[in-house]
Amino acid sequence: MNQRIFTLSETAEILNVDKETLRRWDNSGKLKSIRNPINNYREYRKEDITIFEKGKIYFNENNHNHVNSIKPYKSIELFAGAGGLALGLEKAGIHHSLLNEIDKYAVQTLKKNRPRWNIKQGDIQDICFKKYKNKIDLLTGGFPCQAFSYAGKKLGFEDTRGTLFFEFARALKETNAPVFLAENVKGLLSHEKGKTLETMIDVLDELGYHVFKPQVLKAIHYKVPQKRERLIIIGMKKEYLEQVSYSYPEPYEKIYTLKDALKKGELFDCDVPQSVGQKYPERKKAILDMVPPGGYWRDLPLDIQKEYMQKSFYLGGGKTGMARRISWDEPSLTLTCSPAQKQTERCHPDETRPFQVREYARIQTFPDDWIFEGSQSQQYKQIGNAVPVNLAEEIGYSIIKLLNDIEKLKNSKFC
Repeated sequence: MNQRIFTLSETAEILNVDKETLRRWDNSGKLKSIRNPINNYREYRKEDITIFEKGKIYFNENNHNHVNSIKPYKSIELFAGAGGLALGLEKAGIHHSLLNEIDKYAVQTLKKNRPRWNIKQGDIQDICFKKYKNKIDLLTGGFPCQAFSYAGKKLGFEDTRGTLFFEFARALKETNAPVFLAENVKGLLSHEKGKTLETMIDVLDELGYHVFKPQVLKAIHYKVPQKRERLIIIGMKKEYLEQVSYSYPEPYEKIYTLKDALKKGELFDCDVPQSVGQKYPERKKAILDMVPPGGYWRDLPLDIQKEYMQKSFYLGGGKTGMARRISWDEPSLTLTCSPAQKQTERCHPDETRPFQVREYARIQTFPDDWIFEGSQSQQYKQIGNAVPVNLAEEIGYSIIKLLNDIEKLKNSKFC
């Protein structure tokens, strides 16, 4: 934001106080205004506003997670998708040596936007990572959660063979990367009553890695206008454990809303561009026309509720994602791979339609120049499956801090 002078009303909104409070602060010297030479109205300079914590947050100048790398760090990313995690890590300062993805449309997206990246399309089982041994600093990936068969198995490294987690572990073993980052759905914590995650941690331990306590990060705390949650798993070689530790990125106080995603403001310097998008069938559109911004199926007339919900009307649970219209002043609900399916509607606040492709991308904090390849449904799928870019960037800074600490430790041993 280039603006340097702000009106009384704008400053009150930035600092979340009323105008009378600002007048008192002015008189007491806590926050001095300047006078507009034309009308003598109170105005405030950006550098004075950012003395206050809320001012720093508003202007993104209190980027408390930001850290610079002390050397270039290289990564390999598996299950790269459309590049949300990779782009966020790149913004943080991490360089990608290799990205692997099996979906041809996602690969087309990656190549379209980053032709300089080394992108290998195909089944991960066909890739040998041994040539990267001791040549990368970080292995990342969001492997799909797969159940293991527990009966009669000791569940070590070899016993997970045939799962995509095994391929992630194999890549870790072959590269000997000092640090890894894995991300997954929150449900992995409770999958098979926690046994699946416990098995994964045991395997990683067997390979010589300490796994820090996995944590669910809420994207809304990391400059993402969406109520999305991801399970983050970070680990490093055990040899560094006595002198190096890891901290997850600190959350930000400010929560961004749908308005921040789709309108000109702090997150984007222009309104969202028009793009293709799905449409509702006529009857569904007529029903959703009745739902107010921020509302859902319970805001419909009773007879319409029964028509729309059918058997689900008589079952328990709130089902708050059904017939859901997002309001401008709230974050979006978690985006799915299809914006119009009945269980997870994400209707535009003003127009009765699903979010368009570019709106979807904005909510995931992709830049407007990040182009998605494939059919419309393929584009929705790629965006819906992605890690929000801003969340990935904040995680990236925490990884760089960890790698910096490891590098300092290694250097100290040679002094």
